[in-house]
Amino acid sequence: MVKLTGRVKRAFVGTVAAIGVMAATGAMAQDGEYGILMKTLANPFWGAMGTGVEDGAQSAGVEYFIQAVESDQAAEQQLNVCNTMLQREPVAMITAAINSTNLLPCLSAAQESGVPVVDLDGNLDPAILEAEGIEIAFRIGSDNLAAGAQGADYMAEQLGADATGPVLIIEGLSGNMTGQARVTGFSERLAELAPGLEVVASLPGDWDRGKAATITNDILIRHPDLVGIFAANDGMALGAVESVFAGGRGGDVVIIGVDGNSDAVRSINDGRLTASVAQLPYLVGLQAVENVAKVLAGEDVPDFIQVPTMVLTQEILEAGTEPMLEFVR
Repeated sequence: MVKLTGRVKRAFVGTVAAIGVMAATGAMAQDGEYGILMKTLANPFWGAMGTGVEDGAQSAGVEYFIQAVESDQAAEQQLNVCNTMLQREPVAMITAAINSTNLLPCLSAAQESGVPVVDLDGNLDPAILEAEGIEIAFRIGSDNLAAGAQGADYMAEQLGADATGPVLIIEGLSGNMTGQARVTGFSERLAELAPGLEVVASLPGDWDRGKAATITNDILIRHPDLVGIFAANDGMALGAVESVFAGGRGGDVVIIGVDGNSDAVRSINDGRLTASVAQLPYLVGLQAVENVAKVLAGEDVPDFIQVPTMVLTQEILEAGTEPMLEFVR
């Protein structure tokens, strides 16, 4: 069974308040310090990525500071934090944008200042960046289209290629390309593998566990024979789990999330969440920092560094033999 950790040993300055500005941001960055802009530290996905950043920084021998906003819907606040981060004059900025456009003014200013920018977790649309004349050092993350397709593969495997019945898709935040890619990958692959499974609703859950629970409850009332749920992240998948079990359908509905965070692992081990397509955020954070060090040293780095994904199930977790489990946090 995989060992769970919530370790992020480096002390954070603090979670950003509602206005989106962290304490002590007026101080200048230390020499050679990297600025890391997360979405929110309230999500275990980003906590695991923070642990990866820490270990990557230790491996590369660099200093860093992390900032975040309270919610992964706080786009305007995140821009404020990004601007404040840039004032600290970091040598590089690793940013996980809430959407494809909210950080554009800050990223443009970083480029003018000669600060290389990394697209953490692939949240920036290359076409939009090109239109704005913004160049990034590299993007790093998983192939979200493929991750969604992996979710469909597993659902079709569990229900059978000849299965019929209604399926619910719970999307992420509207306009977020990460969630959109996961949903597209899932829906297109499911239609190929099990055409008898009908997507009866595809609704935005805004990355919110409570909203996903409400959506699931409403769909269960309209479709009591629901056979499958795909959620674009684990938080929403766990909200769906709550409603399914509360409605007496626990174990009857295949529920799949994306991220492979610590809460999802616990739920899978408890026999509640069926599976999660693990994005291995720890590995994303680790490799992001290591590759920034290469960029600053003048070494060549690929435009897109793709971190692998894997489907976490109760069987895989209990066996504990999958090598990639080392990076599940």
